Amino acid sequence: MFRVPMPSRAVTVVSGLTLALIWGCSYHYVAGPLQPTGSQGASMTVADDGGITFTQGRLEVRLRPLTADELNRQFSSVSAEGQKSTNPYTYGDTEFADGLAHTRFTVFQLSVKNYEHPKVIIDPAKVELLAANSRQYWTLNLQQLDTYYRGYAIGYRGNEYSRYQNRMDLLRRTMFNADPVFSGQETEGFLIFPALHADVNSVELVIHDAALRFDFRDEPVDQIDISYAFEREIGKANWRQPQQQM
Repeated sequence: MFRVPMPSRAVTVVSGLTLALIWGCSYHYVAGPLQPTGSQGASMTVADDGGITFTQGRLEVRLRPLTADELNRQFSSVSAEGQKSTNPYTYGDTEFADGLAHTRFTVFQLSVKNYEHPKVIIDPAKVELLAANSRQYWTLNLQQLDTYYRGYAIGYRGNEYSRYQNRMDLLRRTMFNADPVFSGQETEGFLIFPALHADVNSVELVIHDAALRFDFRDEPVDQIDISYAFEREIGKANWRQPQQQM
């Protein structure tokens, strides 16, 4: 009769040590929230809530990063059903098997107050995040997010389809759009980026080609780039010890 050879005691000991080392060295990255860096442009003002405001005359363009907890509180009515939560910016209060807090997207609130120009246009499609380690992220538009959430609408009927529609409705109402901000108007909305990679500890958000003046053909003749600098603390935590180890 054929017999499977049993591993020797030495092999067993070595295998056990290897597994112990792998288990002991297993870790995951953890990252704190984005915060303004100490160095900003001359036209920038940093507020206590983490927002940064660009000011030119009576034009203000304010940007503030939002955490998943903030977004869950802001949309609390659609963030408290675990995996059935329809907050499109987060995973709601879903508890994951690994016990970690998962980030669905990187979200900023953009606010514009125009009391300076006849009209101002900021196109969210021209906003990017540049990481210090050369990673690059562009804003996600409504069509991309629609494609992302359609994957959850199994069969396009019933409760799953209803949740898909609710997510898209909230995105349409709250995302920043490229509509003109006329003189005397104020507007705000969210900019959505993919979740940052674990190795990203600082980013520069750049609004490209913010249009401030237009000619008789309604073509922009005065455009500027506006840059905001943020950083976050990154560390490692053991899988068995989820607390942060900086």
